[in-house]
Amino acid sequence: MKNVTDRTTNPFGLRAPFDRTAPGERTAVYGYGDANADFHVIGDHPGVHGGKRTGVPFTETDAGTGIQEILREVGFVSGPADEPVLENAFLSYIHLCCLPNGHDPTREQYDTLERFFDAELRAINAHILLPVGECATDHVLHEYTTQRHRLELDMATLHGTEIRGRGFLVVPIRNPDEWDDDDRKTIVATIESILGRDYRQTKGVATLVG
Repeated sequence: MKNVTDRTTNPFGLRAPFDRTAPGERTAVYGYGDANADFHVIGDHPGVHGGKRTGVPFTETDAGTGIQEILREVGFVSGPADEPVLENAFLSYIHLCCLPNGHDPTREQYDTLERFFDAELRAINAHILLPVGECATDHVLHEYTTQRHRLELDMATLHGTEIRGRGFLVVPIRNPDEWDDDDRKTIVATIESILGRDYRQTKGVATLVG
């Protein structure tokens, strides 16, 4: 069994490479949770999925708290919403730096932070990657699978499907603020199905392609 580290917040001591925030504001929202996890939940940036106040991914915003509620339902999360206790799940963003309210990252800023995200992802070495939203899903499919060229980036279709990656099983999640009545049930059922089988065998093994 791997034992990466017991640290919950920013387990690998990353430092934000740039600061676009006002004095006194949080510079970045670092990875958080169980660094020995098999499930890695990947969001976009703090302005979308939250954490600018708490420092914890998937808090504060409707989209962020919607994901946390799903993780609670499948047994990955307990404790308070702003400082949750995670077991077998790790949370992080492809763009960890905070930006002024209302600002989205530029392509250059995403590219600058890609190496930080990649280093953390490979250090966690989870079996299952769960990218949330179009931007994170696009990045994960492009960088960690060979499937992106043949998959349309339609989150309503990709939501809750299982896609073979290069050493990972990728399960895209539609942003909660876009869910229809069945989307919550779909992703819960998919995660519970994965938990109910020997998912650790998915590393490097052919799995269902959505």
